[in-house]
Amino acid sequence: MTDHPQDIRTAAMAYRSAFPDDCIVFKDEVSADQDITAIIWELAAKGRYPLLYFERVKGLGVPVITNIFGSRERIGRMLGVTTANLHAAYQAKSRASVAPKEVKFGPVMEVVDDSAIDLTKLPLLKHFATDRAPYITNGAVIAESPDGKIGGNVSYHRAMVHSKTELATSLHSRGHLWRLLEMAKAAKKPMAVAMVIGAHPLFMLAASARVPFGFDERNVAGGLLGQPLEVVRTPKYGIRVPAYAEIVLEGTIDPEKTADEGPFGEFTGYSSNRSTNNVFRVETILRRRAPILVDVAGGNSAEHLNLGRVPREAEMVEKLRERFPSVTAVHYPNSGTHFHAYVAVKQMRPGEARQIMVGLLGWDPYLKTVIAVDADVDINSDQEVLWAVATHFQPHKDIVVIDGLPGNALDPSATGIGTTSRMGLDATRGPGFDGVRAQISPEAMVRAKALLAKP
Repeated sequence: MTDHPQDIRTAAMAYRSAFPDDCIVFKDEVSADQDITAIIWELAAKGRYPLLYFERVKGLGVPVITNIFGSRERIGRMLGVTTANLHAAYQAKSRASVAPKEVKFGPVMEVVDDSAIDLTKLPLLKHFATDRAPYITNGAVIAESPDGKIGGNVSYHRAMVHSKTELATSLHSRGHLWRLLEMAKAAKKPMAVAMVIGAHPLFMLAASARVPFGFDERNVAGGLLGQPLEVVRTPKYGIRVPAYAEIVLEGTIDPEKTADEGPFGEFTGYSSNRSTNNVFRVETILRRRAPILVDVAGGNSAEHLNLGRVPREAEMVEKLRERFPSVTAVHYPNSGTHFHAYVAVKQMRPGEARQIMVGLLGWDPYLKTVIAVDADVDINSDQEVLWAVATHFQPHKDIVVIDGLPGNALDPSATGIGTTSRMGLDATRGPGFDGVRAQISPEAMVRAKALLAKP
């Protein structure tokens, strides 16, 4: 089965055809031990975030596609919009949710193995020298409530091989999957789960969705796709998984069993061994005959940050603009991992920037610092924002600090504290500001570009 709109292979080929300059195909053999991460880092140092396809990875036996979400422009293209309209498009499409459509067969069922499970044969990459082992970085775990009364949940959780039949994983977000596991614990039985490793990019984006407990991210995937997500049921527990996935692991998480896991290069840019140390016992492996390893670059790569951040940004932008029409733009810079946000404001009254910053710091549990700037400052540029701080900000009167709030478990600065402080920097010009920004005329810039373009 080929050329299907929900197949990542179809999507990748279509993208390579439409945007060849935004894709790199490597034909030379690379190592599964850090080479792919190193290439991503080298490209990023040059300001490049292309889609990457590796035909030959030593010891893996399968090709690798990665850095799919490394570029915001590429995510916008997936949704059919420019970067400027990314947040609005994501919100609109994700809200137009569509329930999955069950089909009897899909390519993920080409090979079904429920005997002699050997997870050491999974194609896995080691991303960083500090990682304990090769890791699954693109493990979208699907689960449902033990009584079947609550909608399913899809969320990402890192995992490493613990034994031939077990993965050690972390539910450190303490999110909806953790809540379902607590329900299974109360019911005194394991929680049936399925881990999807590689599917259509819009399913992957939906797995990062910010939705209420009980709202199924598979429905969000349907909204983003513009059609029902086609699913098949796993053989043992009947969990609905994408029919066009590459690899699916089916089994259970025992609420009482633990295993050492980590360290692993996390979004903070630090190697973290903070973990809930859960164990996923795999009972069935479903895969394509010749699967592709769909990887997500770990650490503080642009891909890792964008995949987790775009859905959250979209929600925050919508909330802010509903309450504060003076907000012109919001950006979470890569330099701040998930902990910083920049807000551009066209202030209508004194103090409004402070109110906006406090609102954002309260709504987003990841944020530690928000910087507010005027609408003419390019918040996509760290240099522009820092210029605004340098020239508009007075520490004795333009800083807001709130202490004792819940913090992110992976924040290395909060280790042993359990809470975090949060800060707002008002780098808007404010009333009474005396200064005119130096400008170059558009005509002069056109002439300069023309002269520089000459051989």
